[in-house]
Amino acid sequence: MKEHPRRRGRPPGGQSSRGGILAAARAEFEEQGYNNATVRAIARRANVDPAMIHHYFGTKENLFLAAMDISVSPDELVESLAGGPREELGERAVRTFLRFWGDPRTRGPLLGLLRSAMTNEMAALLLRQFLARVVLSRVLVVFEDVPDGRLRAEALAAQLVGIGILRFVVKLEPIASASDEELIALVGPVVQGYLPEP
Repeated sequence: MKEHPRRRGRPPGGQSSRGGILAAARAEFEEQGYNNATVRAIARRANVDPAMIHHYFGTKENLFLAAMDISVSPDELVESLAGGPREELGERAVRTFLRFWGDPRTRGPLLGLLRSAMTNEMAALLLRQFLARVVLSRVLVVFEDVPDGRLRAEALAAQLVGIGILRFVVKLEPIASASDEELIALVGPVVQGYLPEP
């Protein structure tokens, strides 16, 4: 089937075109990872000329960074973790993590970031920065004055990221189809074990 020619250069209604490109890029990076996603495939998905992507973002790397902007509110994260008894913090951490994964606004970028980080150093760096700045910087408050606090916090993060990979990327059964409550009951006490005694 013959494709319709796409208009080159800067289009009218630039913001909607830019938004469409970002949405297409998120979907492509989520499905293919950074290395396998191409500017041409993203342009086809967004129904724009590849030149328009270069106009707005310059490079595939810049497009990836813009598309993987994960909207996680640090204040909401802290509130979710801090809002309850300390002995239930492990369960709240798992619940909060699964809630963020369940939100389409964050799930797509997180999937794209995880898939890409497996094969691309730039994506791995972005994932490290996200974990350090958004997640660990908040979790470390719980581990103040604990000699191995950083190690405990990173082990806790590894536990949760591992769940995300098996559940949403690898889709390993039965963890992929287990309910959130089943996982919270199973993994919450394990995560609680990383926390220092009050």
